[in-house]
Amino acid sequence: MLEVAAAIIEDKQGRILIARRKQGKAQEGLWELPGGKIEPGESAQACLRRELREEMNIEIAPYELFGVNEHDYGTVRIRLIACKATYVGGEIRLTDHDDCKWVERKALPDYPWAPADLPFVKRLAAGAD
Repeated sequence: MLEVAAAIIEDKQGRILIARRKQGKAQEGLWELPGGKIEPGESAQACLRRELREEMNIEIAPYELFGVNEHDYGTVRIRLIACKATYVGGEIRLTDHDDCKWVERKALPDYPWAPADLPFVKRLAAGAD
């Protein structure tokens, strides 16, 4: 099973940062909470700091586990670990995504999501902390 981390980054207005997967990538065109594959021996928090630096050019500070979801995509089964994180700084520059947005929690369900992210999106839209 592939372990993957996802960041729930909230801005001062309470909006969540979401990103759309580039064409040619698995789950292309679908929105996700940004993150990536956890390397051997790496924590979910360390993975998120590294991935957000590499993929979006931003610094974050993960601070709390939000939840874990296992999903079978058919060709791969993943264990997605979502952590809440604070945006520390940096100007967003995308490498693995073709778009990103800061979105109000209640509007999150309006986007087409990667299936593994859906349980987290539903909780966030319902106001879960």
